[in-house]
Formats: sequence, C-alpha cells, structure tokens
Amino acid sequence: MTTDPTMTRIGQGVELHHHQGQREAARDLFAQIWDDIGGEQGDPLHVCVLAHSMADVQDDVDQELMWDLRALDAVALITDERVAEAGVTLSVAGLYPSLHLNLCECYRKLGDLDRAREHLQQARSKVDALGDDEYGQLIKGGLERMAQQLGDAT
Repeated sequence: MTTDPTMTRIGQGVELHHHQGQREAARDLFAQIWDDIGGEQGDPLHVCVLAHSMADVQDDVDQELMWDLRALDAVALITDERVAEAGVTLSVAGLYPSLHLNLCECYRKLGDLDRAREHLQQARSKVDALGDDEYGQLIKGGLERMAQQLGDAT
C-alpha cells in the first residue's frame, strides 16, 4: 500500500474509472491532481503515473496520445528508489511495457501502423521486467492482442 498521498489520489481516480465506470469524474480528479502537482514540472513519478492514467480517460485519441507521450517522457526521470519510496511494487523498467503498449494502441487507432509496431517492439523488449503476477499477465496479454491486430505475431 502506498503512503504517497498523490499516488493515493491517482489510485482513487483509477478506481472511479475502472471499477465504477465514472470516466468524467476520474478525468476531473486527474485534472485537479495535475494542477496540484504543477503539471509537467511535478515529481516525475507523479507526472508519469498521472499522465498514463489521464490518457485512459480521454475521448479523443490525439489527447490520449499527448498524455501517453507525457508519461513516457517522465518515466525516464524516475529512479527505482523513488518508486520504492512511493510504495509502488514495480521497478521503473516494469513501467515501460504498459507505456509502450498504450502508445502502440494510440498509433494503431490513428492509422500509423509503423509507429504502432515500433512501440510494440519496444514494449516486447522490456517485457522481462514484468512479474508473473496479475499486472504482468494483463500487459503481456495486451501485447499479444495488439500483435494480432497489427498482424505482427512474431
């Protein structure tokens, strides 16, 4: 369990969206948190996780892509020490497959299949950082489905 209050608030937004189906309420909460952390100038862990979550509640694929790219930019600034301090069980490396999977999906929706395949490959190259837990299986399953959709089942 995280003791980081911002991560707790982000988790509440994820709960609103994924478990209660309240997409707009989650988007509003995420927007408030974004303002509270100082946007892209905030703690890179908060920026990454919040932008990754905010992307999931967008109705417009271009907005979704913008948020996913923000998350990817921020992850490069995070240390494993910071992740552990926040109570997150993943390593920084374990964040990359999900980020690249989301970017792959955005580019697929936009019809940019070359970029989609690039992100699929980047996600696959980092999949060993995932555990054999529920989260790891979720991401690995998403990568398999995306590979099938892109006709790239290698």
